[in-house]
Amino acid sequence: MNEDLEIIRKRTDDAENEVKELTESFNKLKALAQNGHSVELIEGNVPDELTELITQNTKLKHRLAILKRALHEEKEKISQNTMESLLNSLTDVFTKAVCKAYPDVPDPPVPLTTSSSAQFGDYQCNAAMPIAQLLKGQGIKVSPRDVANKIKENLDESELIDKVEIAGPGFLNVWISRNYCQRLLTNILTKGVLPPRLLRRLKVVVDFSSPNIAKEMHVGHLRSTIIGDSICRLLEYLGHDVERVNHIGDWGTQFGMLIAHLQDKYPNYRTESPPLAHLQAFYKESKVLFDTDEAFKKRAYECVVQLQAFNPEYTAAWKLICDVSRKENQKVYDRLDIKLTERGESFYQTRMETIVKDLKERGLLEEDEQRYIMWGLNKEQIPFTIVKSDGGFTYDTSDMATLKYRIEESGADWVIYVVDMGQATHFVVLNGCAQRAGFLDPAKVRMDFVGFGVVLGEDKKRFKTRSGETVRLTELLDEGLKKALETLKAKGRDEVLTPEELKEAQEAVAYGCIKYADLSHNRVNDYVFSFDKMLEDKGNTAVYLLYAYTRICSIARTANVSVAQLEQAANTTAVAVTHEKEWKLAKVLLRFPEVLTKITRDLYIHSLCEYLYEIASTFTEFYDNCYCVEKDSTSGDIKKVHMDRLLLTEATARVMKQCFNILGLKTVGRM
Repeated sequence: MNEDLEIIRKRTDDAENEVKELTESFNKLKALAQNGHSVELIEGNVPDELTELITQNTKLKHRLAILKRALHEEKEKISQNTMESLLNSLTDVFTKAVCKAYPDVPDPPVPLTTSSSAQFGDYQCNAAMPIAQLLKGQGIKVSPRDVANKIKENLDESELIDKVEIAGPGFLNVWISRNYCQRLLTNILTKGVLPPRLLRRLKVVVDFSSPNIAKEMHVGHLRSTIIGDSICRLLEYLGHDVERVNHIGDWGTQFGMLIAHLQDKYPNYRTESPPLAHLQAFYKESKVLFDTDEAFKKRAYECVVQLQAFNPEYTAAWKLICDVSRKENQKVYDRLDIKLTERGESFYQTRMETIVKDLKERGLLEEDEQRYIMWGLNKEQIPFTIVKSDGGFTYDTSDMATLKYRIEESGADWVIYVVDMGQATHFVVLNGCAQRAGFLDPAKVRMDFVGFGVVLGEDKKRFKTRSGETVRLTELLDEGLKKALETLKAKGRDEVLTPEELKEAQEAVAYGCIKYADLSHNRVNDYVFSFDKMLEDKGNTAVYLLYAYTRICSIARTANVSVAQLEQAANTTAVAVTHEKEWKLAKVLLRFPEVLTKITRDLYIHSLCEYLYEIASTFTEFYDNCYCVEKDSTSGDIKKVHMDRLLLTEATARVMKQCFNILGLKTVGRM
């Protein structure tokens, strides 16, 4: 979505408000006439108010006509840049009917779902039962079926709806127009796969990945990185202003011991670059000294004090360590195609000092055993420790300063934290403390904790190496490349693909299967990491879906039909929706906006994976029953090309590709 579209929406809203005001004026005129006032201008018999209204009547009608026409034109402009959600459109139609039928029922529920079977239509409105219950609460006894009848009677004519039937106790079964849906499918071919309408463009800060400096990224960082990236891709596609933040651990006690060890081991580090390629080993050495040598420990604490005072010598040492770690992390991000803006804990040092002073002055901190704590909204939960007994700050302090910065300085409308489920309580308390401090207003700023479970080995325990070490992410990705190549060679793909194509397919399968295995699970659950299962070419796996996509893309090529020819044909040929399998596939494709809207509400990315698998499965049904290209059984020559079905095939490929893009998976032309 661009800024022009935001301006269009603003003008649309203004126009709708003016239409409403003008309609109220007309209703006032009508009420006066119904109360016995003549609407003819008879001098001496017309009240002043009515005279004024009648005088303006012609002008009002003219302005109203102009506004309605402008409103229609503005909505047309919006529709040209978005993909219509059938569910949202149907909900609007039925909500209007319910409000007309039962104007005295406040906020009536209008639930709509896809029908479970074709015999019950395409969608089903289940508003009758809950409305009957609400009416009963008002002392009005009416059967759900009668409610359904009244809703049906008040439905406005809509080109989207073919017919509506009442079934059972009051279900409203809806059949949608195939011609209408054909036009929407044609839009996919002529305009691309557009996002659903965005009601308001938000500034969204997504906090994800967040490794610690001087420690190598491990499998524990995998889920936050993959899930966070996919959420960003979704929100960016929808048109939000997304800031991808890597809140790295680059501050605190560990840097005191790292700097002290650097000074001991490489005293000339300021003039000679120390060999810190294996920073993890260097970190372990410093940690052993910190735990066993009291003199070193004391010096490490002194280094922390100097660093937090921004002493140039210590800051230089800190930057050197951070740069080495940063370069290693970037190698992982490049391989996984992850984009991030680094803003670590160090950025908030001065802001922590400011917020602590503010909270103290406002009496929001309590002294407890020489430390200062802050309660959230519920005193039964663990409080935040804002200042330690030694006067130092904590992660709690840092998170408070960070959230305050994101809302007040960065202007976030929505803040998302992609962190493991073990920190769920921490973020509940953060939310409560931020509300008490006054910088988080849930009515103005949305804050989400996107928790996820643990990665397990095939023994159902935490995923570790045979020696019990945490699995390094670089080693995991290398193993994925090795396994992917073995899989491709086992299928003989090395014999038909060029070396460049084979490498491209290898990386797409390796990184794609790792990402998809994570994203396809409900994020709050633990999941078992298994390359064997990831690389299966059956079921809901990346390999199956990537193969399915390349096969779908090859159908038109087999018929010697180019993408340009398909796009040209879309202007004159309607997409196939006659056969039941064609229609079933068409409806699945047109649910794309609904799926994205749902994920925006709950941030469960696995719903998109399930949808992608449903597309592939439904396409297989279509392809098995509907010939796209007919060939001579003897010669193999093409006898007939069903262009309308090829158009449906192309629409399928385009929706699948957009799903892959949101999930962060790369597709290849040949596999």
